[in-house]
Amino acid sequence: MQKNHLLTTLRSLKLIDGCKGTQVYAVNPSASNANAPASSSSSSLEKPLLRHVASLRAKSIQGGNNGGGRNHYAPSLLPESLLPFGLPSADHIDPPVDPFLRHVDPVSALSDSFRRLSSATEAEADAGAGDERLLLLCDLHLEQLSLFRPVADPKLLRRSLRSARLHAPNAHHRVVLSAWLRFERREDQLVPSPSPVSSCSPTSPALECPRAALLSPSSSSDLLCPCRRPPPDPSPSSSASVPAPRRHGQEEIEDADVWFCIGDDEVPCVRSNIAALSKPLSTLLYGGFAEARRERISFSHNGISVRGMKAVDVFSRTGRLDEFPPDTVLELLAFANKFCCEGLKSACDSKMASLVRNLDDALLLVEYGLEETAYLLVAACLQVFLRELPRSLSDPDITRLLCTQEGRERLEAASHASFLLYHFLSQVAMEEDMKSNTTVMLLERLVECATPGWQKQLALHQLGCVMLERGEYKDAQRWFEEAASEGHVYSRVGVARAKFKKGHKYSAYKLASSLIDDFEPVGWMYQERSLYCNGKEKMSDLRVATELDPTLAYPYKYRAIALMEDDKVGAAIAEINKIIGFKVSTDCLELRAWFCLALEDYVGAVQDTRALMTLDPRYLMFHGKLHGDQLIEILQQHGKQWDMADCWMQLYDRWSAVDDIGSLAVVHQMLAKEPANSSLRFRQSLLLLRLNCQKSAMNSLRLARNHSIHDHERLVYEGWILYDTGHRDEALAKAEESISVQRSFEAFFLKAYALADSNLDATSSSYVIQLLEQANSCASDNLRKGQAHNNMGSIFVDCDMLDEAAECYLKALGIKHTRAHQGLARVYYLKNQKKAAYDEMTKLIEKAKNNASAYEKRSEYCDRDMAKSDLNMATKLDPLRTYPYRYRAAVLMDDNKEEEAIAELSQAIAFKPDLQLLHLRAAFYDSMGETACTVRDCEAALCLDPSHCDSMDLYNKALGRAGPPST
Repeated sequence: MQKNHLLTTLRSLKLIDGCKGTQVYAVNPSASNANAPASSSSSSLEKPLLRHVASLRAKSIQGGNNGGGRNHYAPSLLPESLLPFGLPSADHIDPPVDPFLRHVDPVSALSDSFRRLSSATEAEADAGAGDERLLLLCDLHLEQLSLFRPVADPKLLRRSLRSARLHAPNAHHRVVLSAWLRFERREDQLVPSPSPVSSCSPTSPALECPRAALLSPSSSSDLLCPCRRPPPDPSPSSSASVPAPRRHGQEEIEDADVWFCIGDDEVPCVRSNIAALSKPLSTLLYGGFAEARRERISFSHNGISVRGMKAVDVFSRTGRLDEFPPDTVLELLAFANKFCCEGLKSACDSKMASLVRNLDDALLLVEYGLEETAYLLVAACLQVFLRELPRSLSDPDITRLLCTQEGRERLEAASHASFLLYHFLSQVAMEEDMKSNTTVMLLERLVECATPGWQKQLALHQLGCVMLERGEYKDAQRWFEEAASEGHVYSRVGVARAKFKKGHKYSAYKLASSLIDDFEPVGWMYQERSLYCNGKEKMSDLRVATELDPTLAYPYKYRAIALMEDDKVGAAIAEINKIIGFKVSTDCLELRAWFCLALEDYVGAVQDTRALMTLDPRYLMFHGKLHGDQLIEILQQHGKQWDMADCWMQLYDRWSAVDDIGSLAVVHQMLAKEPANSSLRFRQSLLLLRLNCQKSAMNSLRLARNHSIHDHERLVYEGWILYDTGHRDEALAKAEESISVQRSFEAFFLKAYALADSNLDATSSSYVIQLLEQANSCASDNLRKGQAHNNMGSIFVDCDMLDEAAECYLKALGIKHTRAHQGLARVYYLKNQKKAAYDEMTKLIEKAKNNASAYEKRSEYCDRDMAKSDLNMATKLDPLRTYPYRYRAAVLMDDNKEEEAIAELSQAIAFKPDLQLLHLRAAFYDSMGETACTVRDCEAALCLDPSHCDSMDLYNKALGRAGPPST
C-alpha cells in the first residue's frame, strides 16, 4: 500500500511551469484519477513504462527550425505510467564552473611553482628558518595545493597540506593546518575521538596532534607528537630541581616589604618580585610615584580580588600557576594585560589553553581569550571549532565569530584572522552547502584576507561560483570580472556564464570565443562555447572538446540526450557508456538509468540506481526530484525478486565478468537485506577502490569495521584501514592479533598482502606463499579464494617458478577468477610462448566487461601493428591510461617523427599532467636540444613528485647546459 501511495504521489507531481528546456513531463492525471484509490494506481503501474518509444517523439511545437535547436515534445504524448518527470533535459546538465584555480597552461604553472619553492627552500637552508621564511614556504605549499585541485589526486593534496604544516610559522597556522589534515582524513578514523583535542592514538599522524599544534617547536625533534614522548623521569633528582609551590604563611609575611590593600584586606608581597613582573609595575614601585615610598598601597580600584593578588604574589615568587583554579587564572590574565606583565600573561595563556577540552569549554573561554588577546587560548578554542567541522558551523555563536566582519576583526586583534583560516572554512562550507549564507560570508572574509596574486584570484573566483549557484548573476559576474582582472583567465568562463544566465547569449559566446583565440585551446574552452550555440556548431564544439579532453562529462551527456531525443535510445546508452567505462559518476549513472527506463529495461535502471546510491546515499534522481531509494522501491516489482542465495549467484557471475558496477549493485541489494553484514561492506570497499572511488571505499571499510560482531573480523578491517593509510607495520600487527584470536581467510590474506608489499627475497616469498595457502585452507567463498590463488601465482612468477605459477592461475580460473588470464598470459610469455600469451589475453578481453587494461596488456604479446591497434582500443575505452600514449610516442620517436611524438604526449598531458608523460616528453625535448622545454617539463614532473630520480637527473643535466633558472 505504501508503494502504491508513493506512485500516486509521483504521478501527481508537476514541475514549475515556464521552466525552459526540453524535458517531457508525465500527463497530470485528471481530478478523478488523482483522487482514485491506491488500487487503481497499482493496476496502472503494470503498464509498460514506454509502450512505444517512438510515440514519445514529436516535432517541435515551439519553433522546430529555430536555429537548429533541439526538438520539444508534446507532453500529451507521454503514456500514463512511470517517468513522472519525463525524459532528461539538456537544460539541466550544464557543467558547473569549477570552484578552483584552473590555469590555461598547467604545465608552466607547475614548473613555476616548483622553481619558486626550490628557491625558497634553498634560502631557508642558507639563512635558517625564520618566521618570515617559514611563512613564505607555507604560502608556497598552499599555492601548490590550489594547483593540484584540478588534478584531483588526494595524495598530492595531502602532501601539500603536510608540507605546509611542516613549515607553519606559528601556533595559528599549525592549528589550522593540523585540523585541515584531520578533516581530509576523516573517513580513515577507526573510532571517533571522544574529544576533538584528545590524545593521539598510536597510528594518528604526528602532524595532526592537537597538543603539538599549540607548542612552539625549538628543534626538529620537537615536531614529534608530544602524546608519544616518554614521560618525564620521576627520580628524586629531577623533581628536586622543580621548585614546589609555596603558600602564604609566616615566612612570606616576614619576607614582605610592601602590602597591597584591597578593601579591608592586605596582601603581603615582595616589592622587588612584583616590580620584576613588568616595567609599569617597576615604575610604580621604584619610580617617582608616591607608591614607591609607601609600604601599603591601595589596590581596591585595579579590578583584582584579594585571592587574585595573592596569586600574583605566588607567581612572582615561584613563576608557576599550577595550584590556581581557572577563574583565578583568568583574573591574573586581566591583571597581566593591565600592567603589561608579559611573563605572567604567557603563563596564564598557556594554562587556560591547556584547559580547553571540548566545544563547551571553547565557547565559554573564547570570549575571555579575545577580550584579553590571549593568543594561545584563542588558538586552543579555534582548534576545537575547526576539529568539530562541519558540525560547529551550525552553532550561531561560532558562526557569529567565524563568519561576520566583526568576528574577523576580533580574531585579527588576537592574531588569528588569516587567509589560511578562511580558505579552510570556506572549503568545508562549500562541500556542505554551496548556496548557504554561511558559505557566502566565509568567502567574503576570505576576500578581505587575500593578498594580490593567487589568493585574490581564488577568493574572488570562488565567491563568483557561489553567487552563480545561488542565481545572483549580477554579483557573480562582478566577482568573476574582478578575479579575471587579477589574472585568473578561467574566471572569464564565469563571466560568460553569468552573462548567459542574464540573457546575454551572444555576449557570452563572444567571450568564450575570445578564450579560444587568445590562448592555446583546451577542452574546457570549447565545452564552454558550446553552451552558447546550437545545432551543428554546438556539436562541432562538443566534438573538439572531447578530442582535447575526453574526461569532460558534459559533451557525452549532451550527445546522449540528443540521441535520446532522436529516438536513438540504444545509441544514447552507448554514448554515455563511453565515459562510464573509465570515469564513474553519479550523474552519468543516473542518465543511463533514465535511458534504461525508456527502453523498459527495469533491471538495468535498478542496477545503475543502486550503484549511484552506493556512491552517494543521499542522491536525488530526475534533476533532484526523487530519492534513488524510492525509485528502486517502485521498479523492483518489475523484476524478479532475489533472495540472498540468488544474490550470491548474481554477485559471483558479475565478479567473474569483471563487471564492477553490476557487482556493486548486487552488493547494494544484499546490504538492503542485511545492512549489518560486515563482509559485504568489505567487498563493497574493494569494488569502490577498483572504480577509483577512494573516499566511498574508505567509508565502506569503516562501516565494515563498525558492524563487525566478532573481534577477529574487526581486527582485520582495522588492519586494512591502517594499511590503506600507510601504516603497514600496524596493519601486520592487527593481522597477527586476529589470527591469534581465530584463524580466518581474511586475516592470513591481509598478513600476506602486507608482507608482499616490499622487496621479497626467496625466504620471504616462501613465507607469503605459505600464508596464502593457510588462507585458502580456511572457510571463505570462491571470490576471495580465487584472488588468493592469483596472488600466489604472481609471487611464483617473481621467484621464476613458472610451472607453480601456472598451476595457481589455472586453479583461480577453475573457480572463475577471470583476472587470472592475465597472470597466465605472463607465464606463457616468460616461457617464450608468445602466441599462447596473446590468446590468453584474448580470453580475458572476451569475458571481462571492463577490458581496457586487457587490451593494453595484450599489446605486449603481439607485433607492432597489432600492438598499436590494441593500444588505440585501450585509449578509446580508457583515455586516462598513460602507457598507450607513451608507447605510441616512443614508436614515433624511433621513426624520427619527433614533432608527432611530442604531439602524442602533449595530447594526454593537456588533460592529465602525469609524471611519466612529463618525464618522457622532457627526455624527448632533451634529445632534440630543446633545453628550455626540457627544464620546464622536468620542473613540472618534480612538482608532482620531488623524489623522482630520473627527472631530477635529467633536470640537473639540462640546467648544466642552460645555467641556473631565473626565479
